[in-house]
Amino acid sequence: MTGLGKQRLDTLFSAFQEKTILVVGDVMLDSYLWGRVSRISPEAPVPVVDIQKESHCLGGAANVAFNIASLGAAAIPVGIIGDDPQGRVLAALFSEQGFADGGLITAPGRPTTVKTRIIAHNQQVVRTDRESTDAIPATAVSQVIDTVRHFLNEADAVVIEDYNKGMLTPDLIGGIIGMAAEAAVPVLVDPKFDNFFRYRGVTLFKPNRKEAADRLGMKLETRRDADLAGKRLLDELACGAVLITLGEEGMSLYEAGKQPVHIPTRAQTVHDVSGAGDTVIAVMSLAISAGATFREAAVIANQAAGIVCEEVGIVPVNRESLYSTLLQSHKTDQGDV
Repeated sequence: MTGLGKQRLDTLFSAFQEKTILVVGDVMLDSYLWGRVSRISPEAPVPVVDIQKESHCLGGAANVAFNIASLGAAAIPVGIIGDDPQGRVLAALFSEQGFADGGLITAPGRPTTVKTRIIAHNQQVVRTDRESTDAIPATAVSQVIDTVRHFLNEADAVVIEDYNKGMLTPDLIGGIIGMAAEAAVPVLVDPKFDNFFRYRGVTLFKPNRKEAADRLGMKLETRRDADLAGKRLLDELACGAVLITLGEEGMSLYEAGKQPVHIPTRAQTVHDVSGAGDTVIAVMSLAISAGATFREAAVIANQAAGIVCEEVGIVPVNRESLYSTLLQSHKTDQGDV
């Protein structure tokens, strides 16, 4: 058992409020066009969506920071935006959230990454992306390094959120990991394909099923497949732990010298998986910095992912909802209901 009863949960959740997490990676603007469909277009076999409202929220690494802040901790997101209207909207959202000044770095000539989702009748109809995946120039790399160095002394953990949008170059990754190691600050990574094996020696490495399968050149269709992948990643990356998220099948945790831990999903009704991975890495970073074991942190993160999957659109996990759901889950597991 994980031991996540009321006393343990109270200890961890109380500690959340004292922690600061530095989140470095691809920040994005998530835009939503909400509407309804009443007919099919006469021009093509596609629905015509009558737009009723538009909204914007924090996406990518910014959504990781938003989840951390929603759990009562301080988050310092560091990322690249363009000198464009979308970048200014994202900067305004940072200001509204109360994130530290100085984390957003403007790269002239580069667009702010924007994902626009059209939602009709609580279902996503289509998504459009506006982005550049070219590597950021050396001048921007130096700016990010200086910014991370400036904030690192405030951080209890560092999250590297890699969406392959060009910000996290090999030099930048190496620089961040090196600085964090020198400062004895744990590093947790949410990887993508391009830089997958550049994260050696980090505290936690969290790929999803597809990312691990693609980079290892193997299928992850069974629990045995996942176990083989987890062991290979532990060996090749020499990291503290590997957490492979498996969608509707939950997640699997691997630590050197320990048996794998398989955690089934807790989602009751899945409406939208968007942002669930952001929630997982956010909760893992905060729980571990608060003193949780990898297994305890994974249980909490799995529950958090289940909660956000029950919502439409990308939303952060609610602290009170997560606490009460974990407590109820523990009582159910103990038969105390």
